[in-house]
Amino acid sequence: MNETLVTVVGNVATTPVFRELPSGPVARFRLAVTARYYDAVQNVWADGHTNFFTVWARRALGSNVQGSLTIGEPVIVQGKLKVRDEERGGQHWTSADIDAMTIGHDLSRGTAAFRRVLKANAALTDPAAAREPVLEPEPEPEPVG
Repeated sequence: MNETLVTVVGNVATTPVFRELPSGPVARFRLAVTARYYDAVQNVWADGHTNFFTVWARRALGSNVQGSLTIGEPVIVQGKLKVRDEERGGQHWTSADIDAMTIGHDLSRGTAAFRRVLKANAALTDPAAAREPVLEPEPEPEPVG
C-alpha cells in the first residue's frame, strides 16, 4: 500500500538476463542514471554522479525486455523502489532495486519501432488472432463549412 514509486531515466548498463521461473518469466538488468548539470564556470554541461539500479521485470514485461533492450539504450523505467541493506560473509552492501511496472525507450534521444506481441492463448482459441491485423484505411476528412 505505501510503496515508493519512482520514474527513472537512464541507460541500460548490462545485457538483460532472462530466466523462466516456476512463477513465470523474469528479466533483470542494470540501469545507469547519471545526473547532468550546467557548469557556469566552464560554460559547459557536465556529468554528475551515476547511480546504478537493478531493474526487475516480471511476466510479459520480462519476456518483452529480453527481445527489446540492449546495452547503451536510453530507457524510462517506472516501478517500485526497494532498497536492500544486507550483510554476507562479513561484507556489508546496499542495493537499490526497481520492480518495474513499465519500461520504454526514451524517444527524446532516438526512435523505436513498436511490435505488438500476440498472446499465445489467443492464437490457440482464435485462429484469426494469430494473423497480422488488417489495417483499415483512414476515412477522408469531411469538408469544412
